[in-house]
Amino acid sequence: MSFLSRLLGTAPDPRETVRPLWHRVIELARDPAYYADCGVADSIGGRFDMITAVLSVVMVRVETSEMRSESALLAELFVEDMDGQLREFGINDVVVGKRIGKLMSVLGGRLGAYRSALNADDLAKLTGAVQRNVTFAEGADEGASAALVAERLMKLSQRLTRFSEAEVMNASAIW
Repeated sequence: MSFLSRLLGTAPDPRETVRPLWHRVIELARDPAYYADCGVADSIGGRFDMITAVLSVVMVRVETSEMRSESALLAELFVEDMDGQLREFGINDVVVGKRIGKLMSVLGGRLGAYRSALNADDLAKLTGAVQRNVTFAEGADEGASAALVAERLMKLSQRLTRFSEAEVMNASAIW
Protein backbone atom coordinates (compact mmCIF):
# COMPACT_ATOMS: atom_id res chain seq x y z
CA MET A 1 0.00 0.00 0.00
CA SER A 2 2.84 2.45 0.73
CA PHE A 3 4.13 2.04 -2.84
CA LEU A 4 0.71 2.97 -4.21
CA SER A 5 0.43 5.86 -1.78
CA ARG A 6 3.77 7.21 -2.94
CA LEU A 7 2.91 6.58 -6.58
CA LEU A 8 -0.42 8.36 -6.29
CA GLY A 9 0.93 11.09 -4.05
CA THR A 10 -1.34 10.34 -1.11
CA ALA A 11 1.40 9.55 1.40
CA PRO A 12 2.59 12.43 3.58
CA ASP A 13 5.86 14.00 2.50
CA PRO A 14 8.53 12.81 4.97
CA ARG A 15 10.32 16.13 4.55
CA GLU A 16 7.51 17.86 6.42
CA THR A 17 8.94 16.54 9.69
CA VAL A 18 12.17 18.48 9.14
CA ARG A 19 10.76 21.54 7.36
CA PRO A 20 10.58 23.60 10.62
CA LEU A 21 14.24 22.80 11.20
CA TRP A 22 15.07 23.86 7.63
CA HIS A 23 13.22 27.14 8.10
CA ARG A 24 15.15 27.72 11.32
CA VAL A 25 18.44 27.07 9.49
CA ILE A 26 17.51 29.76 6.98
CA GLU A 27 16.49 32.13 9.76
CA LEU A 28 19.79 31.62 11.58
CA ALA A 29 21.79 32.05 8.37
CA ARG A 30 20.05 35.38 7.78
CA ASP A 31 20.93 36.69 11.25
CA PRO A 32 21.98 40.30 10.60
CA ALA A 33 24.91 39.91 13.01
CA TYR A 34 26.74 37.71 10.49
CA TYR A 35 26.66 40.54 7.99
CA ALA A 36 26.91 43.63 10.20
CA ASP A 37 29.21 42.38 12.96
CA CYS A 38 31.13 39.50 11.39
CA GLY A 39 31.81 41.02 7.98
CA VAL A 40 30.10 38.39 5.82
CA ALA A 41 29.22 39.84 2.43
CA ASP A 42 25.53 40.73 2.28
CA SER A 43 25.26 39.26 -1.21
CA ILE A 44 23.86 36.15 -2.84
CA GLY A 45 27.22 34.44 -2.40
CA GLY A 46 27.60 35.49 1.23
CA ARG A 47 24.08 34.39 2.10
CA PHE A 48 24.58 31.05 0.37
CA ASP A 49 27.81 30.60 2.31
CA MET A 50 26.01 31.22 5.60
CA ILE A 51 23.18 28.84 4.69
CA THR A 52 25.68 26.07 3.97
CA ALA A 53 27.63 26.86 7.16
CA VAL A 54 24.60 26.82 9.47
CA LEU A 55 23.11 23.82 7.65
CA SER A 56 26.41 21.99 8.11
CA VAL A 57 26.39 22.66 11.86
CA VAL A 58 22.83 21.36 12.13
CA MET A 59 23.54 18.33 9.93
CA VAL A 60 26.57 17.41 12.03
CA ARG A 61 24.36 17.46 15.13
CA VAL A 62 21.66 15.41 13.41
CA GLU A 63 24.23 12.88 12.17
CA THR A 64 25.54 12.26 15.68
CA SER A 65 22.13 11.01 16.78
CA GLU A 66 19.64 8.42 15.69
CA MET A 67 18.25 10.94 13.20
CA ARG A 68 20.59 10.17 10.31
CA SER A 69 17.74 9.94 7.80
CA GLU A 70 16.67 13.46 8.77
CA SER A 71 20.04 14.70 7.57
CA ALA A 72 19.22 13.41 4.09
CA LEU A 73 15.79 15.06 4.30
CA LEU A 74 17.47 18.38 5.18
CA ALA A 75 19.69 17.99 2.12
CA GLU A 76 16.57 17.39 0.01
CA LEU A 77 15.02 20.59 1.33
CA PHE A 78 18.26 22.41 0.52
CA VAL A 79 18.01 21.13 -3.06
CA GLU A 80 14.34 22.08 -3.29
CA ASP A 81 15.04 25.59 -2.02
CA MET A 82 18.08 26.13 -4.26
CA ASP A 83 16.13 24.82 -7.27
CA GLY A 84 13.42 27.40 -6.58
CA GLN A 85 15.98 30.16 -6.13
CA LEU A 86 17.73 29.33 -9.39
CA ARG A 87 14.44 29.31 -11.27
CA GLU A 88 13.53 32.63 -9.68
CA PHE A 89 16.81 34.04 -11.02
CA GLY A 90 15.71 32.94 -14.49
CA ILE A 91 17.95 29.89 -14.89
CA ASN A 92 16.32 27.58 -17.43
CA ASP A 93 15.45 23.90 -16.93
CA VAL A 94 18.40 22.65 -18.96
CA VAL A 95 20.93 24.31 -16.66
CA VAL A 96 19.17 23.95 -13.28
CA GLY A 97 20.13 20.29 -12.84
CA LYS A 98 23.80 21.02 -13.47
CA ARG A 99 23.78 23.96 -11.08
CA ILE A 100 22.03 21.91 -8.38
CA GLY A 101 24.67 19.21 -8.78
CA LYS A 102 27.38 21.81 -8.33
CA LEU A 103 25.63 23.29 -5.26
CA MET A 104 25.30 19.84 -3.70
CA SER A 105 28.99 19.27 -4.31
CA VAL A 106 29.76 22.57 -2.60
CA LEU A 107 27.55 21.63 0.35
CA GLY A 108 29.24 18.23 0.61
CA GLY A 109 32.70 19.76 0.62
CA ARG A 110 31.80 22.33 3.21
CA LEU A 111 30.00 19.78 5.34
CA GLY A 112 33.18 17.69 5.36
CA ALA A 113 35.36 20.64 6.34
CA TYR A 114 33.00 21.88 9.04
CA ARG A 115 32.26 18.34 10.33
CA SER A 116 35.94 17.67 10.88
CA ALA A 117 36.39 20.87 12.89
CA LEU A 118 33.14 20.59 14.84
CA ASN A 119 33.66 16.94 15.79
CA ALA A 120 37.15 17.82 17.03
CA ASP A 121 35.75 20.88 18.84
CA ASP A 122 38.64 22.74 17.19
CA LEU A 123 37.90 26.45 16.85
CA ALA A 124 41.15 27.16 14.95
CA LYS A 125 40.33 24.48 12.39
CA LEU A 126 36.77 25.79 12.08
CA THR A 127 38.12 29.31 11.58
CA GLY A 128 40.29 28.05 8.72
CA ALA A 129 37.31 26.28 7.14
CA VAL A 130 35.20 29.42 7.44
CA GLN A 131 37.94 31.57 5.94
CA ARG A 132 38.13 29.23 2.92
CA ASN A 133 34.37 28.90 2.45
CA VAL A 134 32.69 32.20 3.32
CA THR A 135 32.58 35.33 1.17
CA PHE A 136 33.41 38.39 3.24
CA ALA A 137 32.51 42.00 2.55
CA GLU A 138 34.96 44.11 0.65
CA GLY A 139 37.41 45.67 3.07
CA ALA A 140 36.67 43.21 5.88
CA ASP A 141 39.58 41.71 7.77
CA GLU A 142 39.02 38.14 6.60
CA GLY A 143 40.99 36.57 9.43
CA ALA A 144 39.12 38.45 12.14
CA SER A 145 35.79 38.01 10.36
CA ALA A 146 36.34 34.28 9.93
CA ALA A 147 37.16 33.98 13.63
CA LEU A 148 33.92 35.75 14.56
CA VAL A 149 31.82 33.55 12.27
CA ALA A 150 33.59 30.40 13.50
CA GLU A 151 32.97 31.37 17.11
CA ARG A 152 29.26 31.84 16.44
CA LEU A 153 29.06 28.51 14.58
CA MET A 154 30.90 26.71 17.37
CA LYS A 155 28.53 28.18 19.96
CA LEU A 156 25.57 27.03 17.86
CA SER A 157 27.06 23.55 17.67
CA GLN A 158 27.60 23.44 21.42
CA ARG A 159 24.07 24.71 22.04
CA LEU A 160 22.63 22.01 19.81
CA THR A 161 24.31 19.26 21.80
CA ARG A 162 22.32 20.29 24.88
CA PHE A 163 19.00 19.47 23.23
CA SER A 164 17.32 16.13 22.74
CA GLU A 165 16.54 14.83 19.28
CA ALA A 166 12.89 15.81 19.68
CA GLU A 167 13.88 19.33 20.73
CA VAL A 168 16.20 19.66 17.73
CA MET A 169 13.39 18.60 15.41
CA ASN A 170 11.08 21.13 17.08
CA ALA A 171 13.40 23.89 15.94
CA SER A 172 11.43 26.80 17.36
CA ALA A 173 11.78 25.40 20.89
CA ILE A 174 15.57 25.34 20.95
CA TRP A 175 16.88 28.71 19.78
